[in-house]
Amino acid sequence: MLARVNSAAIIGVDASPVQVEVDISRGLRSFTTVGLPDAAVRESRERVESAIRNSGFEFPVERITVNLAPADIRKEGPAFDLPIALGILVATGQVSIDDLDEVSVIGELSLDGHLRRVAGALPVAIGARAWGHRALIVPPGNGKEAAVVDDFEVYTAENLYDCVCLLEQGLMAEPVEVTEDDLNLEAPSYAVDFSDVKGQQHVKRALEIAAAGGHNVIMIGPPGAGKTMLARRMPTILPPMGLDEALEVTKLYSVSGLLTSNTALVTTRPFRNPHHTVSTAGLVGGGSIPQPGEVSLAHYGVLFLDELPEFRHDALEVLRQPMEDGTVTIARAQQTLTFPANFQLIASMNPCPCGYYTDPVKQCTCSPGEISRYRKRISGPLLDRIDIHIEVPRLGADELFKRTPGEPSEAIRGRILGAREMQRERFADSDFHSNSQMTVKAMRDFCQIDGEVESLLRQAIDQFALSARAHDRIIKLARTIADLDGSEDIGVPHIAEAVQYRSLDRKLWR
Repeated sequence: MLARVNSAAIIGVDASPVQVEVDISRGLRSFTTVGLPDAAVRESRERVESAIRNSGFEFPVERITVNLAPADIRKEGPAFDLPIALGILVATGQVSIDDLDEVSVIGELSLDGHLRRVAGALPVAIGARAWGHRALIVPPGNGKEAAVVDDFEVYTAENLYDCVCLLEQGLMAEPVEVTEDDLNLEAPSYAVDFSDVKGQQHVKRALEIAAAGGHNVIMIGPPGAGKTMLARRMPTILPPMGLDEALEVTKLYSVSGLLTSNTALVTTRPFRNPHHTVSTAGLVGGGSIPQPGEVSLAHYGVLFLDELPEFRHDALEVLRQPMEDGTVTIARAQQTLTFPANFQLIASMNPCPCGYYTDPVKQCTCSPGEISRYRKRISGPLLDRIDIHIEVPRLGADELFKRTPGEPSEAIRGRILGAREMQRERFADSDFHSNSQMTVKAMRDFCQIDGEVESLLRQAIDQFALSARAHDRIIKLARTIADLDGSEDIGVPHIAEAVQYRSLDRKLWR
């Protein structure tokens, strides 16, 4: 007898429909799975057999053939356990289920029949709704994640037996619902705040400008100056995510298996802090079946690269394309996938290998050659893509012992929201939403400068030998600074401050 159960495979960050076909025929006892299954899918035989027996059903001692159609799509992961088990039960006539073709099913089975959460439930729910299916059955740990999808029913089952009962009764149970608290994006909760940071007012100002315009930042300073502390608080001043942004981020975390149990949405801006030993594939994504990397997991959030010169050269160089395009494309022999990677880069580095070059208290022990080689680990094209270069000096004793808290993140975020609103109105008819994403045409339309402002910028270009890309970055920065001031025109103070944020272009750092 033949049975068919709807399921799905994850391709990139989207789901592709898969029909699990189970055929049971006379012959020597066997269990064959076809349709490009990976090792986890092939091993489902042992889990499915034990789960069926321990759930009070009989496992057939006949020839079992499982086909995962279409056969030209690679299937991976344990999410096919539940549809395979249901297919066997239907094919043997142990259960009778009406309208099974209107329901999608995913879930990993334990040996006693209980269901474990799987990766990718959210994109499967989005896909199942698009394919015209009525409902989706998932493990309990995936319920809220999948129920975020509007106008679609999501049900959970604790074990195989409960799933069979749910289907035999025609899905008469109450579907999973998400509460307003699960979808509350207006008041994201962070464990850190800018009020914790003592001193470093000019660095806070630079990070405020970066957040207001979506600019990339590199902080240069000695060990212990507070670079990491400042970077970790960057998400707290970014605008709250919209629902579409939250769904995109949640999809990425869902397919990567990084969502915690019963999490409906990722409501806070991502902050990713990979170690400098990360591989190229770990940073931008990859694998035989491409998976999202750190740049994609930082989508709509912050990617923090601490000790930037310590990262592998090839890993840093592959950042250039996603920094420009907001996406990363992984090409393999069988398929090419594109992952979103619209992140804000915050990097930090010491001024020299020992960390104390230009430090007024501790003497640097590095030779000029060592300093030069250390800084050359970061290529010029990569530095050109970083808008703000800011020096973070050592804190003095007076600043360290101040008891007055700094300005809270909420107050800083209020000013940033004002600047972002100006940009939203300015770019209402464009495909981009922040100053850092402006095209050359948009810069001509919205960043006109002349007279004294142009003269100052010409002088800066000649003095620091700035590249054409650095010239554009300065103008975009000046546009953001003017937005924070509530000004429609870019003035001399705005250009002057923007030039000051190009520390690595000055002769001191050459």
